[in-house]
Amino acid sequence: MNLAPVEIKAFVPATAFDVSKQFYLDLGFEIPWSSDDLAYVRHGATSFLLQAFDAPGFAGNFQMHLLVENADDWHAHVVSSGVARRYGVRVGAPEDQPWAMRDFTLFDPSGVLWRIAHNLPRP
Repeated sequence: MNLAPVEIKAFVPATAFDVSKQFYLDLGFEIPWSSDDLAYVRHGATSFLLQAFDAPGFAGNFQMHLLVENADDWHAHVVSSGVARRYGVRVGAPEDQPWAMRDFTLFDPSGVLWRIAHNLPRP
């Protein structure tokens, strides 16, 4: 019997499904497959499922974490993409966190909070 997991994916809620799909495309993600209410979204080896789901308060309490090689490079990419202006979303500044990560926050159009981070060396 083999019980080794292959991968795990979150179902990320989207209150305006088409707007959210375009937001992630504008950030450089790919959408290799989509239906009327579900999209497979990926960037490199990472992926999630974007779901047309609008339960009051759910998206605003949903968080995702994206571990990257360099959070500062990602922050520059997000800022230069223009998504904050185009979609009216907030982008925080990169900060060193006490949990040994440097990260910044990004909200998607539905209110999902993303923390985009890289690991810092531990003393």
